[in-house]
Amino acid sequence: MERLDKFLVSQNIGSRKEAARLVRGGAVTVNGQTAKDPAQKLDPALDRVAVDGREVAYRKHLYIMMNKPTGVLSATEDKHTPTVLDLLPPDLQRRRLFPAGRLDKDTTGLLLITDDGDFAHRMLVPKSHVYKRYQAVTERPVTQEDVEAFAAGIRRGELQFAPARLWSGEEGGRPVALVEIREGKFHQVKRMFEATGNRVLELRRLAVGGLVLDPELGPGECRLLSEEEAASVFS
Repeated sequence: MERLDKFLVSQNIGSRKEAARLVRGGAVTVNGQTAKDPAQKLDPALDRVAVDGREVAYRKHLYIMMNKPTGVLSATEDKHTPTVLDLLPPDLQRRRLFPAGRLDKDTTGLLLITDDGDFAHRMLVPKSHVYKRYQAVTERPVTQEDVEAFAAGIRRGELQFAPARLWSGEEGGRPVALVEIREGKFHQVKRMFEATGNRVLELRRLAVGGLVLDPELGPGECRLLSEEEAASVFS
């Protein structure tokens, strides 16, 4: 059971004070009955709550897909640089949201934002074998030796990177590579290419597990995922 005002706040309906004001002003109903006490208890999964006649579509957790642009930090807040949370539209802003994993400041593409810590942990731990697919524009074309080195696992200084999948290609006359990793170590993709004597010029994440970046999302745009879409990360 949960307090009514706390429930409203969790669904991004104002602050605790604003939620209490809505209740005391008669704007909130629970199962069709006007609520009078912000401390009223309810079961979010069973009880129907409406504000100004509009039913609140309860979601325990949010799963948001963002097409991260360059120049933005994968962080919850920063005093000097905009973060991915700063890009969320008002209707998707919610307390306790955080980026599940990170993309470097200059890396673009698929980023998941959620308030579900268990989901993020399961997605990120290597033993879950959730591969992240990237497209990299590289300084030189990928060789068969590079492919084999990635497949065997690469050591960079004291760091040992797990085996990864690598394919070579070309786009617009530029050498392009596709790489899939199941870890998320600091600057991992870039460091792995550096270890083979190559350099990443541009990096974009295309997919996480079975979830592919929505081509309709422009840089900085985002949308809410259904629970089925979020679950496809693990498919």
